[in-house]
Amino acid sequence: MTDLLTQLMTERDWLMADGATGTTLFNMGLTSGDAPELWNVDKPDNIRALYKGAVDAGSDIFLTNSFGGNASRLKLHDAQSRVRELNRAAAELGREVADASGRKVVVAGSVGPTGDIMEPMGSLTFDSAVEMFHEQAEGLKEGGADVLWVETISAPEEYKAAARAAELADMPWCGTMSFDTAGRTMMGITSADLAKMVETLGKPPLAFGANCGVGAADLLRTVLGFAAQGSERPIIAKGNAGIPKYVDGHIHYDGTPELMADYAVLARDCGATIIGGCCGTTPDHLRAMRDALETRPRSDSRPTLEQIAAALGGFSSASDGTGDDAGPKRDRRSRRRRS
Repeated sequence: MTDLLTQLMTERDWLMADGATGTTLFNMGLTSGDAPELWNVDKPDNIRALYKGAVDAGSDIFLTNSFGGNASRLKLHDAQSRVRELNRAAAELGREVADASGRKVVVAGSVGPTGDIMEPMGSLTFDSAVEMFHEQAEGLKEGGADVLWVETISAPEEYKAAARAAELADMPWCGTMSFDTAGRTMMGITSADLAKMVETLGKPPLAFGANCGVGAADLLRTVLGFAAQGSERPIIAKGNAGIPKYVDGHIHYDGTPELMADYAVLARDCGATIIGGCCGTTPDHLRAMRDALETRPRSDSRPTLEQIAAALGGFSSASDGTGDDAGPKRDRRSRRRRS
């Protein structure tokens, strides 16, 4: 039977994913240092509201509140024995919201990094990573997730371990990495590296791409890097809502809904099929993104780096990590601001 995400991707030429989990939960009162996953059991109404906010704003896909739901991260909160329970609850709440929406909405089981460094630089073995990801995947599967959504990965070995876990759980999956270090992941992977790597996996992802990072412009440069490899596999773009700033004791992202609407259309025109937001992206941003995707015509050509910089601000580094020129560097004064 065809999974729901594949079905939607055959019916539509773009899909909108959700926005930020952490930003929304902090606005609900989550305290820094607390485990968001505990709210799946302790404050389920808040998690329902998180999911419903994205669905009501037009998201076709939303991620479960399970980013740090692996044993390594939960051990920091003495909850390593609750992996299955907390992930199952995250997906069950998502299933409830999706089924009540009256349309086809994909529940994507979020799987973040373990937080450990893989061998040989660190102590985490490949088999241990697979075991942790598999345990999490089984909980999300039991709760009714449609697809696993591996995100914010830096190391290729960890990405491969998550792919193996999805295979063991017999679950379709998607996978993104964070290209936050001068166009590369923290572990040195480029957009070209990831585009090639996904095709070598025993169970390739339904879609692959980039999330988070250091700004929407940088992320779209990475998307152009994926598209340049000629892969026919759908590409994911899930960029932050601008640049973070510390304001009145809180982290605030300066990207307006209007700017994120521009980002969404540019992401589509750069070659992305699944378009969403990451840190700082609220339902207000998502509504503007959905409206723009529905009403603005698709461009006949890929956006240039200059066009991206003009719309979203310049780039944070002089290279996309592959040695190609980046175009204009970021100049905070030149960013188009809207209120």
